[in-house]
Amino acid sequence: MLDELAATLRRRPDAPAVLTATASGRPRVRATRGDLADLADGYAAALHHHGLVAGDTLGVAVRPGPRSLAVLLAAHRLGLRVAVLDPSAGPEVLTARLALARPALVVADAAAQAVAGWARPLAGRARLALPRLTDLGPVRTVGRRLPGCAPALRPRPGPAPTPVDDDGDAVIIFTSGTTSRPRAVVHRRSGLDAGMRAVADLVRPRPDQPVLGGTFFVLIPALASGAPVALPARSPRRLAGQLDRLRPQASYLTPPQVRALLAEGPRLSGRFYSGSAPVSATLLDRVRQAGADEAWGVYALTELFPAAAVESAEKSAFTGAGDLVGSPLPGVRTRIGTDGRLLLAGPGQAHRYLGEPPAEWVDTGDVARYDGERLVLAGRSKDMVLRRAVNIYPGLYEPGLHVPGVNLAVLVGVPAGDGDERLVAVVEPEPGVDPDRLRRCLDPVLTRMGAARPDALVVATVPTSGRSRKPDRAAAAALAAARTGHAEPAGRRYRRD
Repeated sequence: MLDELAATLRRRPDAPAVLTATASGRPRVRATRGDLADLADGYAAALHHHGLVAGDTLGVAVRPGPRSLAVLLAAHRLGLRVAVLDPSAGPEVLTARLALARPALVVADAAAQAVAGWARPLAGRARLALPRLTDLGPVRTVGRRLPGCAPALRPRPGPAPTPVDDDGDAVIIFTSGTTSRPRAVVHRRSGLDAGMRAVADLVRPRPDQPVLGGTFFVLIPALASGAPVALPARSPRRLAGQLDRLRPQASYLTPPQVRALLAEGPRLSGRFYSGSAPVSATLLDRVRQAGADEAWGVYALTELFPAAAVESAEKSAFTGAGDLVGSPLPGVRTRIGTDGRLLLAGPGQAHRYLGEPPAEWVDTGDVARYDGERLVLAGRSKDMVLRRAVNIYPGLYEPGLHVPGVNLAVLVGVPAGDGDERLVAVVEPEPGVDPDRLRRCLDPVLTRMGAARPDALVVATVPTSGRSRKPDRAAAAALAAARTGHAEPAGRRYRRD
């Protein structure tokens, strides 16, 4: 599909490709299809001139938009594999991720470098949240360069390099595995293509009618189908105005985005899709009540996307226990293991985890059962906490909570309603330690946790179990739920004994 997109962009170079919204919500053309094609060719020439060759890894920390799409197309042309980096994840997470991916070059926009301004310099060139590993290679700035940013990666004029035509690695995406450490999922070019085509079959984008969404698995199928893509406004109020003026044929938003949007009383239209976190029947019904023609919950994993989908009417009619996620999409195979965990396989499946051999089945970590041919989830079996569509791995952050005066600390998820979770740090002080002083000691630690900063902190004895007296996470979560009924967000005021 990426090859098709590169070709179709040239056929109607003046047609709009990427739209944004003004302050009033009015759509504005940010890039035409020709702009995007020229930028992709220029970045391909620049990366080739930099010495990158097929099989090299390119780290990318660029916000969704024309430049990130152009970098992705350029990497595809050269046969590079893209490692997607999130600078807001915090230094511990990025250190672990980059130790796995080991990119030959990192490209980042100014916003990513600003977000990660607390990190150590990499190769003396940029303030990016990366470890001091000399063999990671240099950093280059994509787009506007501000003081303190890395040197610019400028698109080069002239013919683009000849496209690479093989089924090598296409993208590395970081996710949770069966341990508390993140794992790198590797999709090959054929698997990525199959996943994108499955999205196109589900969404059915029509040419020249806008599609709203901010993720690559939405943007690429829409553009390849001839539809312009609109990047969602960050403010819920502006997003409501954007949807009212744009009237997109289809929209994709995460459940937290949908909840914030609905609070603005929007007037919706077209088909809505939501995923990346549990999507309740109530939430989908509210989308329909706001005017959407259809409202879909999409079950997808980093390792296989999309896997299943269900429309609001079918989900609302389901009266059984558990979360109905719908029938598997064409080509997706399912199996439930002896422990009740759901296993998936299909054309859009990841090839492997980085550093591990390929596997026939993807272990979702979700406990599931069948309702006829439909899948019903009963909950996650992993320690991972899923908050606002973000995977949080407690094992990466808990060591940092053990500052002087802390006896034991765990991070647990507490149900927040409508399928989301709140992240709570349960911290046990050493005997005689003043809780207020401990809070002050933990403030800089919590700040450094970035996107994994807890919603609340409870100072209490951490429950333990077993002969080795390991932390009992289920009991800790129950304690956190009981203690945080009126807790202030972390960094303001904390519940304690």
